[in-house]
Amino acid sequence: MGNLAVQIMSTLSDLYSEFVMPTYGRFDLEIARGAGSRVWDFDGKEYLDYGAGIAVCSLGHAHPEITETIAKQAATLIHTSNLYKTQPQALLAQRLVGITGPGKVFFGNSGAEANEGLIKLTRKFGSETGRYEILTFLGSFHGRTMAGISATGQEKVKKGFAPLLEGFQHLPFGDIKAVKAAIGPKTAGILLEPVQGEGGIHIAAADFLRQLRQLADEHNLLLLFDEIQCGLGRTGEWCGWRSLAPDIQPDGVSWAKGIANGVPLGAFWASSNRGLCDLLGPGTHGTTYGGNPLVSAVGNKVLEIIERDNLLDNAKARGAQLRDGLLAANHPSIDTVRALGLMLGIELVPGITAIDTVKALMAGGLLTIPAGEKVVRLLPPLNVTPEDTAESLDRILKNLPKA
Repeated sequence: MGNLAVQIMSTLSDLYSEFVMPTYGRFDLEIARGAGSRVWDFDGKEYLDYGAGIAVCSLGHAHPEITETIAKQAATLIHTSNLYKTQPQALLAQRLVGITGPGKVFFGNSGAEANEGLIKLTRKFGSETGRYEILTFLGSFHGRTMAGISATGQEKVKKGFAPLLEGFQHLPFGDIKAVKAAIGPKTAGILLEPVQGEGGIHIAAADFLRQLRQLADEHNLLLLFDEIQCGLGRTGEWCGWRSLAPDIQPDGVSWAKGIANGVPLGAFWASSNRGLCDLLGPGTHGTTYGGNPLVSAVGNKVLEIIERDNLLDNAKARGAQLRDGLLAANHPSIDTVRALGLMLGIELVPGITAIDTVKALMAGGLLTIPAGEKVVRLLPPLNVTPEDTAESLDRILKNLPKA
């Protein structure tokens, strides 16, 4: 190991402590490199990465075709601003519309920005009639911006940031009666995650989604799906809601995370229905970096590989392998397992916390993500192999703490 690597290894924690804002409770792990479903620390210890950057690295780490795409596009054209037209952005928009439905796409840099776009779209839609309120749900997570935390149905993200953006009601997830009762003269839209990720892998019932669509039609509301975490293959379908209620169509969808395998990119789609896709005209919304040639080229390549390598089917198969293996083990520390494709939540029995479990699994060579106090998320790459899946099951069952 060279002198520079030794210097980094010995000073990384000190550098974070002195120079990086403490907005994350970071684990005591310094990651040096990754390949496929695995990462290594500076001591050479290997981990199966079942967080995948919190559902970001759809194709795992250091995928050779992604590396090649980045290098080729960087040598051609990285950025021009959105004052001009570039081919990678147009092609990515075409691909996203093709997997979602007639409409148009706006590109930003993150999931929070994508949800901001949906919120602005809804307010613009309701502005002529004085409607601006959006119904969201308890347990939801819609980003860290002021609008994002205002929309989020979790008090912990709001503390210290009052006054929040007005115009949001948080309702029990899955309670259609509560939704009906909440609709009023100022209501303009309904925003939800078909599968709540940070909230603990809570999966919407198909009938709930269908009834929301019906209510939106009856009251001239927008039905908006936050698919930042559950979209673009994570559930085994291009669109997460189609794993649940394929017969309905939303008015808007937000994406980020797995869209570009770690290159910062977010997007939202607006339907052509009611002219929504043209509602945000020149001067109403914008971004400097969003959808530049580099990130769009990577997004195109990611979606191309997911389709070419049948990774939607792999997500279903490997998700079932994980779910069935966890349930069959009848482990005393597991209360229940919620799963849809490669989006799994292990709910722990009382007396065991998610954070302690994540640390125990990390010590056993498996990286996972906590979701609240009692749920551990498994979000492996969509191209994870049967062999890695079997190995991850073994590491989970051997290292789960006991109550």
